[in-house]
Amino acid sequence: MQSNSFTGPAQRVVVLGTGRVASQLVPALVGAGHQVVAVWGRRPEAAAALAALATGAVAVAGNTPLPPAAVYLLAVADAAVPLVLQEVTFPTDSVVAHTSGSVPLAVFEIVPGVRGGVWYPLQTFSPGRVVDWTQVPICVEAHDAAAETLLLTLARSLSPARAQLVATPQRQALHVAAVFACNFPYHLLGISQELLREASLPWTLLEPLIRETVEKALGSLPFQGQTGPAARGDTPTLQAHQRLLAGHPAWQDLYSRLTASIQAQPEPKPPQL
Repeated sequence: MQSNSFTGPAQRVVVLGTGRVASQLVPALVGAGHQVVAVWGRRPEAAAALAALATGAVAVAGNTPLPPAAVYLLAVADAAVPLVLQEVTFPTDSVVAHTSGSVPLAVFEIVPGVRGGVWYPLQTFSPGRVVDWTQVPICVEAHDAAAETLLLTLARSLSPARAQLVATPQRQALHVAAVFACNFPYHLLGISQELLREASLPWTLLEPLIRETVEKALGSLPFQGQTGPAARGDTPTLQAHQRLLAGHPAWQDLYSRLTASIQAQPEPKPPQL
């Protein structure tokens, strides 16, 4: 369980959701000294299992009234945010924040009587992996200044140096960028792994290359560091790769599209400071 040096006031928090974000969030909040008083979920057994990680927390399901809390964190899938907002009855004037990168703050217009906000942790969450919350950027936004201050303070209790205010348009752009930086590479790495499996080669062969690629990208402009046959216009190699991918038409098409995108990319612009 994670702890840090945060010395601000402890908060009573209700977490709604039992998925990947909620499963990491509950122990992180407890580790930061907050009181998770309840976990809400559509599956009572999942809510009970997660509530068991916080002393005194109760499991809540359906439209059962939620206990009083300073903050209600809605850690559910993006498409479920408006559905849960309409399904659950929050105490009047509650501060309710979703953890989505793409859902706008305006979603709370469907539930008058609550003070809506956003508490978006920019990280990938997977079962079996423990996230270092002190390194997670947490993007905060709210309808009113008091709610914004409360949510930002809660965020800084987990991530003292990386919590910040980010408005909806910027957060949505950040979310798209995160998909390119995380979700798409996972798919490409999966293709790489499968191609090696078909060639009876170990996946570990690519490990040094993957590490160097990420480290180099973090230390410079990624477009500037682009290498490979597409970047150097090596047509014979590109054609050979296309032939090797003939058994995977979808991957062959993806290879062609990425090659075209690399070759159409203009000179990189200086980074924003």
